[in-house]
Amino acid sequence: MKTTALITGFTGQVGSQMADFLLANTDWEIIGLMRWQESMDNIYHLSDRINKKDRISIFYGDLNDYSSLQKLFESKKPDFIFHLAAQSFPKTSFEIPLETLQTNIIGTANILENIRILKQKEGYSPVVHVCSSSEVYGRAKVGIKLNEETPFHGASPYSISKIGTDYLGRFYGEAYGIRTFVTRMGTHSGPRRSDVFFESTVAKQIALIEAGYQEPIIKVGNLESTRTFQDCRDAIRAYYLLALECQKGKIPNGEAFNIAGEEAFKLPEVIEILLGFSTRKDIQVQTDSERFRPIDADYQMFDNTKIKSFIDWKPEIPARKMFEDLLNHWREEISRGRIPLNR
Repeated sequence: MKTTALITGFTGQVGSQMADFLLANTDWEIIGLMRWQESMDNIYHLSDRINKKDRISIFYGDLNDYSSLQKLFESKKPDFIFHLAAQSFPKTSFEIPLETLQTNIIGTANILENIRILKQKEGYSPVVHVCSSSEVYGRAKVGIKLNEETPFHGASPYSISKIGTDYLGRFYGEAYGIRTFVTRMGTHSGPRRSDVFFESTVAKQIALIEAGYQEPIIKVGNLESTRTFQDCRDAIRAYYLLALECQKGKIPNGEAFNIAGEEAFKLPEVIEILLGFSTRKDIQVQTDSERFRPIDADYQMFDNTKIKSFIDWKPEIPARKMFEDLLNHWREEISRGRIPLNR
């Protein structure tokens, strides 16, 4: 019987690229969990394979619908679970805090409870990757590198929801012997990055300006943040390698890992890099107060020592390449007539 991997958040940037990685680098069967009404934008390139049942299929369900997850796990029993689904935008979490908490905490608990029950009844023992976030650390002191022992500091409803997610991954691993591991990924980007995130909205606006859909003014929020960036595709490789080590029993149940880029930028530097790739030289930058968060995690530097002690991994895709690929992604979307909202 072939190895099967479940990807929650299948239609997102990380989930869709996780599917791409597994298709290219394994012979595993892949199940993508999605709600029926979700956008297909990030997975249209997989439609033919999905239709032909060529190693990849869709299961319609919802993290907040326990019964749909129960049906999924009882019928499929995937060997690996990459739990990537979430309400993932910190600024939006201030506007929909209850939905953020419900989806990210209770949704994760729904997955882990189903696994716990099947483990107790049938000995089901998958590897479960619980995706937390570097946002659990909140605001950090300037000059301090964050490691896995750094105390949590909730700086948004999103970060609080991910603190809950993080603790659930550890608890179910330690209490019930489920083979979980937790990742806290720093700022990540590249193609398919949602346009609500800083570097992606800047790239999107540049592409809109180049195509004549926007005046040559980029609107941005807080520019005082300094953070590392890494390409999502590098992080996905780390997820996969950690999952293999977890399967071998080389990672203690519930262990958490920072996964972060090693190139740091102030946000004005990111704008400058992206503008350097543009064909337009008349673009101005304007601050928009509506794009500010009530509180921001405005300084985050990371220590990757722990993950490197478990797997042979380091970021390989340069940040400048990542930013260029992101801008080209938006140019391609617009050239296809997929005009994004100006937000």
